[in-house]
Amino acid sequence: MADYGHELLFGTFLTPAVQNPERVIALAQLTEQAGLDLVSVQDHPYQPRLLDAWTLLSVIAAHTQSVKVSTNVANLPLRHPVVLARSVATLDLISGGRVELGLGAGGFLEAVAANAGPHLTPAESVDALEEALAIIREVWQPEGGGIRLAGKHYAVAGAKRGPAPAHDVEIWLGAYKPRMLAVTGRLADGWLPSSAYVGPDQLAAMNKIIDEAAREAGRDPAAVRRLYNLSGRFGGGGGFLQGPEEQWIEQLTELTLAEGMSTYILGSDDPDDIRRFADVAAGVREAVASARSGLVVEQPAAPAAVGSGVAPAVSNGFSVVPTPAPAVRRSEVQPWDESQRPTGPALEPGRTYSPHQLASGQHLIDVHDHLRAELEQVRDLVEQVAAGSIGVGQARSHINTMTMRQNNWTLGVYCESYCRLVTTHHSIEDASLFPQLRRADPALVPVVDRLQEEHLVIHDVLEGVDKALVTLVDGSGDIADLRAAVDLLDDTLLSHLSYEERELVEPLARFGVM
Repeated sequence: MADYGHELLFGTFLTPAVQNPERVIALAQLTEQAGLDLVSVQDHPYQPRLLDAWTLLSVIAAHTQSVKVSTNVANLPLRHPVVLARSVATLDLISGGRVELGLGAGGFLEAVAANAGPHLTPAESVDALEEALAIIREVWQPEGGGIRLAGKHYAVAGAKRGPAPAHDVEIWLGAYKPRMLAVTGRLADGWLPSSAYVGPDQLAAMNKIIDEAAREAGRDPAAVRRLYNLSGRFGGGGGFLQGPEEQWIEQLTELTLAEGMSTYILGSDDPDDIRRFADVAAGVREAVASARSGLVVEQPAAPAAVGSGVAPAVSNGFSVVPTPAPAVRRSEVQPWDESQRPTGPALEPGRTYSPHQLASGQHLIDVHDHLRAELEQVRDLVEQVAAGSIGVGQARSHINTMTMRQNNWTLGVYCESYCRLVTTHHSIEDASLFPQLRRADPALVPVVDRLQEEHLVIHDVLEGVDKALVTLVDGSGDIADLRAAVDLLDDTLLSHLSYEERELVEPLARFGVM
C-alpha cells in the first residue's frame, strides 16, 4: 500500500448519551474550537439510552460554524434510503455543506427486527445496502424523471428527486467482511473501520480488497478515502496509540504514508483527550506535508524511557506570551475589583520547556483567541441590528416589523450559541483543569479560586445579555440596553481571559495538565 494523497482530516467520535445532551454538544463545540474537522456520532435507533443521531447532528450543526458532522455509521435498516437521502441533503443545505454520510448495513439485526425493522440475514443486509446506495445517489441527482429501481429490498416506483445537497456528500461505509469491502471499492467514497476491530496490521489486507474491487469497477482506488476510528490512551507506553503525543504523531504519520489512511477520528468524551488530539493532528499534518514534498522531517529526540514523554528542551526559556487586556473599557460597570486578584508563583529564572510543554500553554491562548474573535462578531452583529432597528422605528410598517423581528431572532440565536460556547469553556475548566492545577501546586489555589469566582460573575453577565435580547424582542427594551450589556460582557470577558492567561500559561506548560 502507499499514500493515496488525500487531504488529512481529524475529528471526534462522541457518545450521544441521553443523560447529558448539553455535554455532548459542548464536546462538539470543543472539537471545533480545538481546530479539528469533524464531529461524528453513532446511530443505534433501537437504543433508548442514546440520543437520536440525526436530531443531535442537526443541533450540533446549529451550534457550530465550520466543523463537519457525520453519522458513524447510520443504521440503514431503520433509515429508509429515500428519507435518509433527504435528511442528509436537508441538513447539508442548512449547514452550508458540512454533512457527510457514514453508513452501515446494520449491526444488531435482532434489535432492528424487534423495532419493526426488516429481519435480514447478514448477506441480505449487504444486498439491501447496495440497493440503498443507488437510491440515495439518485435522490441527490436533481435532473431526470421519477426514480424507478426495482430491488428485492427497496422498490422505488416514480419517486421524485431532490433536494440536492449543498455539496457532493461523501458516503463512507463501515465495512469489515470481504463482500462489504468489495462494495466499498465499487460504490463508496470512503472506508470507515475502527481500530478496536481492525488493528493497524490488518489494514493492508483489507485495503487490498477495496483497491482490487475499485479497479474491477473501473475506478481509481484513490477515489476511496480511508478513515479510521481510533481508540487509544495518552500515557503509558508500548502498543498502538498507547503513549505520549509524539508516539501518536509517529504512528499516524506512518499509517498515512504506508497504508493510505487519511482521516482519523478519536473515540473519546474526555475534553483533555480532544485538546491533545488537536496537537497530534497538527504534528501529523506537518510530518505528512514534509514527506509528501520530499523534505526530511526533523523528529524529536527519543524519550528517555518508553512512555516517559520526555521531549527535547528549548533553550530560550518561556516564549508563550499572554494577551494583555484592552487599555480602554467600554462599560462604566465594574463587576469585580481587579486589584484584589491573587498571583501565582513567579517564573523560575533559567527554567527550560519542551516544545510540547510550550504547546500546552499556547493552547489556552488559542482557545481564548477564538472566544475573542467570536465576541467581535457579536458586537458587529449588534451594530447591524442597530442599523435595521432605526429603519423599523421610523417606518413602523408591517414588513419592516417582520424584518426587525427576523434581525432580532438572528441575533438571539447567535448570542445564545456564543454564550453557550463561553459557558462550556468555563465548565470544562472548572470540572477538569482547575482540580489538576490545585493538586499540582498549592500556590495556585488562590488563583484558581479567584478564576472560578469570576466564572460565576461572567455567567451573570451572560444572563444580562440574554435579558437584554428578550426585552429587545418584546419591545420593553431598546438597542442601547443590548449595547450596554455587550459592552459589559466585552470588558468582563477580555479582562478575565487576560488574567487567566497571565497566571496559567506557565503552570500549564510546567505541569502538562492541559
